[in-house]
Amino acid sequence: MSISLDTPVIQLPGVGEARSKKLEKLGLTRCGDLLAYYPRDYEDRRQMYTIRQAPLEGRVCIRAMAAEHPRKARIRKGLELVQLKVVDHTGALHLTFFNQGYVEKALRAGEEYIFFGTVEEQGRRRSMVNPIFERVGKQDFTVCIMPIYRLTAGISNHLLASLTRQCLPCAAQMADSLPPSVRQRYRLASSEFALQAIHFPPDEESLDLARRRLAFEELFYLSAGLTFLKGRRETLGAGCAIPTPPWDDFAALLPFQPTDAQRRVMKEVAFDMASGRPMNRLVQGDVGSGKTAVAAYAAFLSARAGYQTALMAPTEVLAEQHYRSLSALLAPAGIRVGLLTGALTPKEKRGLHQALAEGTIDLAVGTQALLSQGVSFHRLALIVADEQHRFGVAQRAALAGKSETGGMPPPHVLVMSATPIPRTLALIIYGDLDVSVIDQLPPGRTPVETYVVREDKRQRMYNFVRRQVAEGRQVYIVCPAVEENPDAALPGEESPALNLKAVKTYAQQLQTQVFPELTVGVLHGKMRPREKEAVMAAFGRGDIQVLVSTTVIEVGVDVPNASLMIVENADRFGLSQLHQLRGRVGRGKHQSYCVLITATRNVEAMGRLRTLASTTDGFRISEEDLKLRGPGDFFGNRQHGLPQMKLADLTGDMRLLRQAQQAARELLEEDPTLSRVENAPVRERVRRLFADTPDIFN
Repeated sequence: MSISLDTPVIQLPGVGEARSKKLEKLGLTRCGDLLAYYPRDYEDRRQMYTIRQAPLEGRVCIRAMAAEHPRKARIRKGLELVQLKVVDHTGALHLTFFNQGYVEKALRAGEEYIFFGTVEEQGRRRSMVNPIFERVGKQDFTVCIMPIYRLTAGISNHLLASLTRQCLPCAAQMADSLPPSVRQRYRLASSEFALQAIHFPPDEESLDLARRRLAFEELFYLSAGLTFLKGRRETLGAGCAIPTPPWDDFAALLPFQPTDAQRRVMKEVAFDMASGRPMNRLVQGDVGSGKTAVAAYAAFLSARAGYQTALMAPTEVLAEQHYRSLSALLAPAGIRVGLLTGALTPKEKRGLHQALAEGTIDLAVGTQALLSQGVSFHRLALIVADEQHRFGVAQRAALAGKSETGGMPPPHVLVMSATPIPRTLALIIYGDLDVSVIDQLPPGRTPVETYVVREDKRQRMYNFVRRQVAEGRQVYIVCPAVEENPDAALPGEESPALNLKAVKTYAQQLQTQVFPELTVGVLHGKMRPREKEAVMAAFGRGDIQVLVSTTVIEVGVDVPNASLMIVENADRFGLSQLHQLRGRVGRGKHQSYCVLITATRNVEAMGRLRTLASTTDGFRISEEDLKLRGPGDFFGNRQHGLPQMKLADLTGDMRLLRQAQQAARELLEEDPTLSRVENAPVRERVRRLFADTPDIFN
């Protein structure tokens, strides 16, 4: 069968309806997708051992001959064994395959094979369980540098590698969009070579060349796209010049003394808003650093000058919370705050829409409902977007478009993020924004004590929950899933068996079997808005003692009486996300704790969790997270509206980044709109990379 980049994966040998659906979960629907799905790691399988020499740590390759025909035995229903002995000149190795009946016919006595697996030893007897095997002379996945991919339940690494290998000839069909002059000047490998070597590198040198080429490409298109974003910003023209009233007018509203860092950032915001140019500022601050007070100050300045503000939050839970806290803070100054979420009744929505259009609401707090069609503002001068990585640039632009009614100039934009990003990276990623950092926590906040706990300590952890509740405190328990995962591995495949705690069943189990004497609540994203609101209100009042939740509580939820955060399957979360979750406790006067529960045996995963336990510095954690997972995972899925980098390491590839930025700058100096015929492929790649910003070239 001849295949092309557009050949559907379901047409490849070994892929049926079920597997095709699972591959789709990874975004793999055509052969071109497989080529663009780069390995996350590699396993060096090139070293060959004899049976006696083979070390007992790690997986190794052994060349040996099948000394007998495999024996199949059915132990009980659902458990089938295939066993045989293989030999070389140094000794014998006993192989056992569980539930892999096909092995009985696949291995033949007298033939030589390469076996890859972990050697175990009891006395002088050496054995291997479920090794990968290939006939000598016909190896694809042994005695090589093996790519390791990100997987989903039911898709094994072996399957993904074999499908990718089938698609490798298509690499020649992929047009090389980098201009030849750029490739020559920066000594970059061809696209075809890079794609083949990134998946199946013959040696380390080829892998380095492939990585450098593909990472440069990503950074080159990112730099070109950000240049267009910055250019668009510079053509915005004049903004509202909002005067700065005396500081004491706002300070009188605050129930606390702001930190020096908060004051510094507030001054930067006031300067921007008074400048006559549209503000475009990112405010970064660690969990609990007081970003909301900065947003309140900006809204105060806007309202004082007779203008409106829209604050967009990523979840209804957080929008509700902002509404309550900002109403309480700003009401004494006569500032009218309204809440717009999907949970409102049609009648409530109509009333709010009318109030916004007439200008009788000064500050509208809401979710993406603020973007909906019926919403128009009287004099919108400021947009505040909370948790920037949840909002695309296009969403900010859609909200900004609502200021055009009434002949208003482009609005000021203030973006808040509690995901601390190393400053150099922030300047690159948020290329269209100025960056402020709140690098101080309010006085009196006690650091949260963090512990990594294995499954065997679960009962002790449950006792600790009881003690905290007995002292009048409340507890969060966060799970990675809403419901049990129905996916199971296909027969004969290795699979990342996902034994994940699911909110619904786990909450029921806790209430009936573990904490029958306590009140256990449930919160997850699939609940109706009013249900979520009721649960959070009950938890806030103290009616719920243990709240079992998904990461819907990750951002901004503020219950000062909650003193214990337990994260189940903690190894399934990124470090920055765990840091966010930890920030939900330690907000009151009580000593607070974060317990990370894991059953993982993975050394890297344990190292990540121990890093979190050893520090509360969000910037250090974010740098670790970036190093370990790369920026694509670091920013979560593509909700943030900025392109994902698959290979480029934005912390370690600074030299490569500077080269890519220089190359993009030089190209755009020659052809500022990329309108020349020879630059059409570059323009197309930038457009695709910034798909969440459809008007990037406007």
